[in-house]
Amino acid sequence: MKAALLERFDGPLTVTSVPDPVCPADGAILAVRACGVCRSDHHAWKGLDPDVVLPHVMGHEFAGEIVEVGPQCRHFRVGDRVTAPFILSCGHCTDCQAGRPTVCADQEGIGFTVWGAFAERIAISAADFNLVHLPDAIDFVPAAGMGCRVTTAWRALTDRAQLAPGEWLVVHGAGGVGLSATIIAAALGARVLAVDISDDALTKATELGANAVLNVSGIDDVGEAVRDLTSGGAHVSIDALGSAVTFTNSLRSLRKLGRHVQVGMPVGNHATVPLPLLELVYARQLSLRGTRGLGARQFAPLMDMIAGGRLDPVPLVTRTIPLSAAGAALAEMDGGQPAGVTVIDMAVG
Repeated sequence: MKAALLERFDGPLTVTSVPDPVCPADGAILAVRACGVCRSDHHAWKGLDPDVVLPHVMGHEFAGEIVEVGPQCRHFRVGDRVTAPFILSCGHCTDCQAGRPTVCADQEGIGFTVWGAFAERIAISAADFNLVHLPDAIDFVPAAGMGCRVTTAWRALTDRAQLAPGEWLVVHGAGGVGLSATIIAAALGARVLAVDISDDALTKATELGANAVLNVSGIDDVGEAVRDLTSGGAHVSIDALGSAVTFTNSLRSLRKLGRHVQVGMPVGNHATVPLPLLELVYARQLSLRGTRGLGARQFAPLMDMIAGGRLDPVPLVTRTIPLSAAGAALAEMDGGQPAGVTVIDMAVG
C-alpha cells in the first residue's frame, strides 16, 4: 500500500510503498478514505511525542470502509463505513468494562504507538469495542474532519465540564479543537467567547457560533479582559492549545466555582507549569479537569446530534489535500494553527 512515511523528525514525508497491515484476529482492516491533519500530528512530526519510533506513519483522524475482518470480529463486516477513536482500548480490562476506555492501561495510540492513517489502509484491534459505524448522513471527509478534535471537545464539554445552557464557555485557542468546542457549545445552548491571537481564527469562530471574540495580542491581563466580557468570568474555560500561557489564562478567566478543562496536549517546556493554587484553586474554589479522547461507545449521542441536524461538522473543514501534501500541511503549523481543518482526501491526487 501507499503511505506517507516519516523517516526523520521535522523532515519530509515520503509517499512510498510499505507492507499492507496484517488483520488482527479480533480486528479489522480499513481502506482509509479520508484523514484529518491535527496539531497532535505536528507534535509527532517534530519529535515531541516519546511514543513515536521511526520510521513511522502518522494520522489518527480517519474514516473509511472495512475491507477485511478477523475471525473474532462479530459486529462489523466488509463494506461497513466506520471511524474509530484515536485511543484503541483493549476492551476487556476493568477500566474498559467500566466505561473508562481512554485510561485503559493496555491502549494503543493510532498514529503514535502504532502506524496510523496517512496511508491507504489501517489495522484496528479489538474492532467490536473500538469501531464506530458512520451514519449515512456523514460523508468520509467531514467524518475525518471531526477526528479527535470534535470527539475530544464533545467529551470535554458534555462529560468533564457538564456545560449547561446559558453558561459562558471561554475557548482559549481557536484552532481545530477550539472551533469544535465552539460549534458544540453553541449547539448545546451555551454562550461562547473565543480567544486567540489570529483574526482569521476568530472570524471562523464567529461563523461557527461564537457570541463574542477576543484578540489577546498586546493584552497584559487576559483573565481580567475575559471576566469583563463575561460579567464576572466564565463558568467553563478550556485550554485548547496546551501551552503554559493559555493554561494560566484559562484559569484566570473563570468566575468563582468555575471549571477548567485541559484539552490541548502540553508538550516540551509546557508539560509542567506553575499553579496559582492559593489565589485561584483555593480562593475561587475552581475545578481542574483533564480530558483525552472519547471512547467508541460514547460516540452515539454525538452522532445522533449530527444525524438529527442539530450539529453540523461540515463547516469545520476548510481544505482538502492529497496524501502527498500531508508533510507540507504539517510544516504550515510551524507558524501556528491554521483557521479551520485540513483533511487528506484519498480520492484526490
